[in-house]
Amino acid sequence: MTRAPYAADPTASRGREFPENRGGTRGPRSEFQRDRDRIIHSISFRRLRSKTQVFIAPDGDHYRTRLTHSLEVAQIGRVIARTLGLDEDLTEALCLAHDIGHPPFGHAGEKALSLAMEKHGGFDHNAQSLRTLMRLESPYCDHEGLNLTWELLEGLAKHNGPVEEPGWALSELDADYPLALRKYPSLEAQVAAIADDIAYDNHDIDDGLRAGFIDLDELLTIDFVADQWRMVENRFPGAQRERQLRELVRGQIGLMVNDVIEHTRNAMGGIETLNNVHEAGQVLATFSPSFAQAERKLKNFMYEKLYYHPEQLSTAEKARDVVSRIYAAYEQDASLLPRDWYATLPESEPARSRHVADYIAGMTDRYAIDQCAKIYGSAPDGLSNV
Repeated sequence: MTRAPYAADPTASRGREFPENRGGTRGPRSEFQRDRDRIIHSISFRRLRSKTQVFIAPDGDHYRTRLTHSLEVAQIGRVIARTLGLDEDLTEALCLAHDIGHPPFGHAGEKALSLAMEKHGGFDHNAQSLRTLMRLESPYCDHEGLNLTWELLEGLAKHNGPVEEPGWALSELDADYPLALRKYPSLEAQVAAIADDIAYDNHDIDDGLRAGFIDLDELLTIDFVADQWRMVENRFPGAQRERQLRELVRGQIGLMVNDVIEHTRNAMGGIETLNNVHEAGQVLATFSPSFAQAERKLKNFMYEKLYYHPEQLSTAEKARDVVSRIYAAYEQDASLLPRDWYATLPESEPARSRHVADYIAGMTDRYAIDQCAKIYGSAPDGLSNV
């Protein structure tokens, strides 16, 4: 596929925060391929396999975790990027890294940390992704972090659009290595963001149906889903229901991907360079207006029937309690931290509390539950509802 003139180009990268001397080249990889590989080999990425996507600490192994979700986002992102002539490697790296700052228990854990850190600048999982990759995940001898390219970090910082008022974590990182926060991100970053929407819109349906939290008849009150279901039944009238449902999800992903590709192509009039993308004044890689309206209806349905399901809310409250109690314990007695984390604990605030939050944010669901039980003698029951 020919590279589009407005695509990010690894040979024209703005470079990395720290100079590197690796003793020669390590294979014929581009700068963005190196970014992707550093992310895949990181401990933080491996931990995603045991962090919540929708269901907290699921006992069944058929449900998505943050890791499988990130892999699915990357697959969708690469398809869109390839078709539009964008850099697939940068797109893939952004997709793989976009959730790396999520604490245990997903948004429930994030809410608990945000409340605990209210006096110290709060907590935001997107900024924590940058903080993790730029400062906390440090396997190299000569610098902090993974030292990823400017393009990767810029895309992560604002894949949802320009950042007008960055929180403390992003502000500190931007001060050290400016990421042009108020400009629009690359198309690769925009594709990563819409691929995330496509992935969780559909794969969360799959998991919700499997767990019995979503009723198919209620789902089919959404017109474009009903249209897809009729096509599935017409094509495969004798197939098992489970196979038909998986065909439904595949068909919807294809429908959404094709809509994004067509709309993005139509939106590219007058866009000839990467700088044009940064100065466009709007997100270019997105759904068409009519499809965006239908997709919002689907999201509203998912919040009502799945994310805000009473059983989900009850489990999330228990998860928030686990994180809050762990934070409170470390705040009261920092010697409970592991030896290496305690040895590097800052003496003054807010750095001290942020250090504690960094440690908790890196935990997996199960590890957080285990630490709560270790500190308090027990952890809440019923933290896995599937």
